[in-house]
Amino acid sequence: MRRSAASRPHKRDGIWYLVRRVPKEFAAYDPRGLVRISTGVAVADDPRGIRARDAVRSLGAGLEAYWRRLGDGQSAEAALRFEAVRKRARSFGVAYRTNEELAAGPLDELMARIKLLLDKDAVEDAKDVSAVMGGEQRPALRLSGLVKEFETIEQQTLLAMSPNQVKKWRNPKTRAIANLIGVIGDKEIARLTRDDAVAFREWWQKRIVGGGLDIGTANKDIGHLSKMLRVVDLTYQLKLEPVFHQLRLSGAVAAQRAAFTAQFVQGEILAKGALDGLNEEARHLVYLIADTGLRLSEAANLTTETIHLDHEIPHVQVRPNGRRLKTDHSARDIPLVGCALEAIKLHPEGFPRYRDKAASLSALVNKVLTNKKLLPTSEHSLYSLRHTFEDRLTAVEAPEKVIASLMGHKWIRPKYGAGPSLAQKREWLQRIAFVPPERG
Repeated sequence: MRRSAASRPHKRDGIWYLVRRVPKEFAAYDPRGLVRISTGVAVADDPRGIRARDAVRSLGAGLEAYWRRLGDGQSAEAALRFEAVRKRARSFGVAYRTNEELAAGPLDELMARIKLLLDKDAVEDAKDVSAVMGGEQRPALRLSGLVKEFETIEQQTLLAMSPNQVKKWRNPKTRAIANLIGVIGDKEIARLTRDDAVAFREWWQKRIVGGGLDIGTANKDIGHLSKMLRVVDLTYQLKLEPVFHQLRLSGAVAAQRAAFTAQFVQGEILAKGALDGLNEEARHLVYLIADTGLRLSEAANLTTETIHLDHEIPHVQVRPNGRRLKTDHSARDIPLVGCALEAIKLHPEGFPRYRDKAASLSALVNKVLTNKKLLPTSEHSLYSLRHTFEDRLTAVEAPEKVIASLMGHKWIRPKYGAGPSLAQKREWLQRIAFVPPERG
């Protein structure tokens, strides 16, 4: 395949994307026509697209490798044959082993399988013999197919996720693979070496030193690659070498988002007209988050089933509701007071424009806050309102158990009983409630 000119990042919904048209020679294999892949880099965080260009370059390399793999058809048919014999082996009550693996193993297992075929009167059936005695070789799995294979193995994990959560789960793994392919090529995973892994680590070191990139991003790449290889190895008993073991880079510092002061939120962010650059749903979501401490995704995904304005104590419920919560402790009920109550009264059915689109909400709000100089430092963002919420509860000396219940954090002691009631939580929230902006 002729290598195309370097793709440039494209903006879409506040995120930088790789956009590539499927080459004519692969149109029969890839019917998408135009391919769009998120870089995961928000335009607001990278307005000039510097980081996005690197991401697009890596994603492009992975995409081209995928097209090459489609073109030469190296694994599709073999994978189907292998899956068929693997299922047939399971129907006999044995794990599939290739004939080479059986020959290298204990003689007792080989004899037991021969006896199994005799007992089942299956020695004349070529398909049964192939399944039990390992007549089909394991198809070679290349790096370009690793994410798809890992996703198949982990499909039960994805069942509880929303479509957007699945994308967020998949994208960093896809980027890690694309980065690795860009360094060492689209190798078979069985042929990966420690030298390959070290070369990848050194590539990241140079980028960090020369481009000021985050060490944590490099370690995430290494972590994703290591886990995918480990899970595929465990599932198919490939006996892969743990080539990425202990290769994480040292010196990473956990990012700490700053909190706004309560005075700044009330006097600046909630001032009349301060957020006029936002559409109504986005503006009212900011008000909601300010007085509930909800995570962006939790607020954006409220629905009529989780909004209870007609209750004695108006409140919202954080529930899975078609998506997976961040932690088991995230499920909670939060009374509505101040700005949050006023916002929900205007949106009793939730915020459909941003449902399952928390990233778009974050990008838009942070852009407006930046343009209006409402972010005191580079460490501040929309998410800082959640930190402010916790600080305000601490300032009025709310019990730690109440704070944990409102924030969706794990309580330090084992859970007994129902926890703080809505009335108890509302009592503390009323002490810190913001005054809603004047309408007009």
